[in-house]
Amino acid sequence: MEYRNATFKDIYGVSQIQKKYHISTISEEDKPDGFVTTLFTEDQFKELIEKENGLAIACDGDKVIAYAMAASWQYWSAWPLFQYMINDLPNNLYLGQVLSTENSYQYGPICIDKKYRSTEVLPNLFEFSRLQMKDRYPILITFINKINGRSYRAHVDKLGLEVIKTFDFNNNHYYELGYDMGKKTQESFI
Repeated sequence: MEYRNATFKDIYGVSQIQKKYHISTISEEDKPDGFVTTLFTEDQFKELIEKENGLAIACDGDKVIAYAMAASWQYWSAWPLFQYMINDLPNNLYLGQVLSTENSYQYGPICIDKKYRSTEVLPNLFEFSRLQMKDRYPILITFINKINGRSYRAHVDKLGLEVIKTFDFNNNHYYELGYDMGKKTQESFI
């Protein structure tokens, strides 16, 4: 298994996984096992790679089997949900710090092909992504839709993220989670 930053040539593989597991296109059979809710275009993936170096991937041979996104709040500010989260940052205290766009960044979504779930891929991909961002930001922030129980368990139980609060946006209910970027990921081999 190889963990690395995506290049433009990887966008097709990332897009294929996104399509397979996005809430709008996922099969009903696969939905209980987790899904992604934010849909990204090829140009948005390109911008994430070019401006943020924030698209980490796991490859099995030549095949992209997972991706994790991470970027500054500036990158995410084009989406209404992230605008809401940015405006709410100063209302939150985590690790003894009031959250801001300077001391935190947004991680996720992460998507792993079903065949590779419950393996070492999640902790290793998360750790690879953490290593790319830890010198820029001391705090990771993310959110998980409350109906996505598998993702919640994976991030809280397996990776050690902490729930900061819950919030509602656009008739959806979310957990907001944080992570201390100074901590190595549990169960990671990287």
